[in-house]
Amino acid sequence: MQKNAYYGLYLVIGILLVLPLVLPNSFYLDLAIRMAINAVIALGLNLLIGFAGQISLGHAGFLGIGAYASAVLPTHFGWHPLLAMGAGAMATGLLAALIARPIFKLKGHYLAMATLGIGIIINIALRNEAAWTGGPDGMPVPAMGLLGFQLSSDKHWYWVVALLLSVSIWASLNLIDSPFGRALRALHGSEVAAQVVGVDVARYKVAIFVMSAVFASLMGSVTAHYVGFVTPNLAGFFHSIELVTMVVIGGMASVYGSLVGAVLLTALPQVLVTFEGWETVAFGAILMICMIFMPKGLVPTLATKFGKGE
Repeated sequence: MQKNAYYGLYLVIGILLVLPLVLPNSFYLDLAIRMAINAVIALGLNLLIGFAGQISLGHAGFLGIGAYASAVLPTHFGWHPLLAMGAGAMATGLLAALIARPIFKLKGHYLAMATLGIGIIINIALRNEAAWTGGPDGMPVPAMGLLGFQLSSDKHWYWVVALLLSVSIWASLNLIDSPFGRALRALHGSEVAAQVVGVDVARYKVAIFVMSAVFASLMGSVTAHYVGFVTPNLAGFFHSIELVTMVVIGGMASVYGSLVGAVLLTALPQVLVTFEGWETVAFGAILMICMIFMPKGLVPTLATKFGKGE
């Protein structure tokens, strides 16, 4: 299984290397960058939802913490952007660790509501602290510099996010194939059975929640620096649902499903603009059709059919 999985990684890297050479203009390059950013976030979320079986409906809140750390700390305190990014990731990881144990005592829709509440609280805090965050209007984000080199063009950012995506896929594949990953799958299958064979259920839930939150925070910082401006909408409820939908449509417990889901749901709104006012209806209809005919997600369904064909 893993050999084939790594062949997929080589294919993704090949596509990423060729893509800038074939994209016709900067609009498509911008779209590719946003796809890669969403794919990394979806990868982290899929580790939590797909592999560990734990829902999170407020994940965009962690994205917002990272984004605003990269906006507030350099702007108000003169921090270097990389230090601000690291501080945002550490703060997110600490917050996730503090809230994980109490909320993961809940199950089912109670857990979903608890994670939803966390995201809403973060979003409200970002809107209300206008003196620091700019309130609902948002605030500009200083440019990112690396080793004296400033990331100023779309091509610069493309190569940064392409590298981050490749590393994230490689890390996810290794994690899934490790004892930690096997423990997560056992946890997803049955918490009682996992405990019987010696899996510390609470510790693994906390660890994967923190890891997924840090993924989101780092990519929130990347998004903020790339766009150059950040608003509380980045941490909004609808963005959280969009991220979960990427995981579900692409395929839960599938690394490449996260990638496919992120690509499709990032590109779909651009395709549907031709419907002029009916974009939301068309978007919902496509999602419904996918869920009815491919409930396991696109990648697992197609992989199963391909396997049967062989």
